[in-house]
Amino acid sequence: MGVTGVLLAVDAGNSKTDVALVGPDGAVLGQARGGGFQPAVAGAARAVAGLAPLVAAAAARAGLPGPPVVEHVQACLANADLPVEERALAAEIEARGWGRAVTVVNDTFALLRAGLPDSGPVAGVAVVCGAGINCVGLAPDGRTARFPAIGRISGDWGGGGFLAEEALWWAARADDGRGEPSELARAVPAHFGLPGMPEVIEALHLGRVARHRQHELTPVLFAVAAGGDPVARALVARQAEEIVTMAAVALARLGLTAARVPVVLGGGVLAARHPLLHDRVVELLAERVPEAVPRVVTAPPVLGAGLLALDRAGAPEGAYERLRAYFG
Repeated sequence: MGVTGVLLAVDAGNSKTDVALVGPDGAVLGQARGGGFQPAVAGAARAVAGLAPLVAAAAARAGLPGPPVVEHVQACLANADLPVEERALAAEIEARGWGRAVTVVNDTFALLRAGLPDSGPVAGVAVVCGAGINCVGLAPDGRTARFPAIGRISGDWGGGGFLAEEALWWAARADDGRGEPSELARAVPAHFGLPGMPEVIEALHLGRVARHRQHELTPVLFAVAAGGDPVARALVARQAEEIVTMAAVALARLGLTAARVPVVLGGGVLAARHPLLHDRVVELLAERVPEAVPRVVTAPPVLGAGLLALDRAGAPEGAYERLRAYFG
């Protein structure tokens, strides 16, 4: 059953997925949240199938027959890193019949849209540093800049998962003498309630500590860095360098290095505003692209998906204001 003017916004990240049904006036009619979206692991069909209960739940909360057929589905999806992946995921969503039209983009575009103005020529760059790291850019003429962002094979360095692995690596080497001394050798075992690094290594190897718990070491790394540990501080500095390098390259590709445009920063690592990381990012941006304006966005990324949907619908100015006010 078609629902006139209603839009479906989907933001599916590595760790969580948000869907929202948005009216043509920008009102949020219904929402739902679920787990992470990982088509690289589950396959495109199964990953999209996992969205179906969330779409149905949002429709039920909106009092709509579900799942409804909306005007447009705007899906901003993690792990849609290549155009071929975007096309495959779009085909799967189209087959579900949720909307008369479907647009699929990488979820970094949701962060970018959330940090851009809602009218006039818009341009800028967004860097997300959450579980992973990615960057996209938009020029006033609609040209985009992006990176494959598939991991080390595409030249990436950083993100929470990567930093956690680095913290573990440096802690192990500090403990056994192969690396520089570091407080990480004490802080990592303490976090897991274990006496030392040999016990951490054994517990991870034998599964007594689940491998997914390695992600808990990212805040540990930042805490140790804040305490002055040189090894941890060097990792944080390297992360800042990578963030700024991605932003500067994207701006250069789009011819925007001399333009006063936003560099939108988001994702769990950047949104936390760790002083060592945030201050160094701002400092490096000022050195390399002095006209760029850093802006941290902490609103839920589904806001960006909703704004993109309103763009597609040609919504009035008040609709944007209403949607932004809802998500704070």
